[in-house]
Amino acid sequence: MVEVKVWITAFRLRTLPLAFSGWLVGISVAGTTVKIDEWVAGLTLFTALLLQVLSNLANDYGDAVSGVDSDKRKGPNRMVQSGIITKDAMRKGMIICSFLALISGCTLLYLSFGNDFISASVFLLIGLTGIAAAIRYTVGKNPYGYAGFGDFFVFVFFGLVLVAGSYYLQVKVIDWTVLLPSITMGLFSIGVLNVNNVRDIESDKSSGKNSIPVRIGKKKAGIYHAVLLLFGLLSSIVFVCFNFHSWWQLLFLITTKSLLSNIRAVSSKSSDELDSCLRQMVLLTLLFSILFSIGMLTA
Repeated sequence: MVEVKVWITAFRLRTLPLAFSGWLVGISVAGTTVKIDEWVAGLTLFTALLLQVLSNLANDYGDAVSGVDSDKRKGPNRMVQSGIITKDAMRKGMIICSFLALISGCTLLYLSFGNDFISASVFLLIGLTGIAAAIRYTVGKNPYGYAGFGDFFVFVFFGLVLVAGSYYLQVKVIDWTVLLPSITMGLFSIGVLNVNNVRDIESDKSSGKNSIPVRIGKKKAGIYHAVLLLFGLLSSIVFVCFNFHSWWQLLFLITTKSLLSNIRAVSSKSSDELDSCLRQMVLLTLLFSILFSIGMLTA
């Protein structure tokens, strides 16, 4: 039982609402056009959650191996760095998670596309790229997360791929306006990563992890955070303008005040005080997706 709790901690459950949020937005937009295939929707979410867990495990392992995680790091303890989970056990966990994500993804593609080999192959390639990107974020020689490219990965996979992909697997039609809420979820997900990186700016700097906040400094990282959240909000407003049916579609604007509060906190609070802002940003992303979905499905 203790070991199960340890692995659940390693999964970082508090980050999983990000995968759920992007999925929910994509499914809700698709639900305005077609009847949702519940098996396809469920497997899409399950695969996305597995990929996020894989990324979390790889991050725990990679940061410990590289020495980025240390006693100076703020936030919850990491399992490998603290010695609670061995490096070998974490590697095995990553392999199992990768295998499960591959099996889940292949089953999803079969149910969604059947004998459409071309479409299935495209999505399989995207999925394999996602597995590789989740691992290479902090693992291996020259991991891209340490060079400041983690934000790009988060934007592509938690925004464009997850939202637009969840939509396309249901509708099988490309609608360019779906990219707008995809951009929103991508930018909000970067916002979560940015708060995390601002919190860890000192330990990352001393260990050679060149995240965006390390590169530009805390003050500019606060401005960067404001740009992420405000452009994310604007992107969904523009989407509603293109697809307006009811004022309910703007229900997500309820989160505006809290988003502004998060922006102010990241800009003004010390790194030691930002863990609560990180939790707030995750929950705000989830709340935004729920309100966005209610607005879409009741319009």
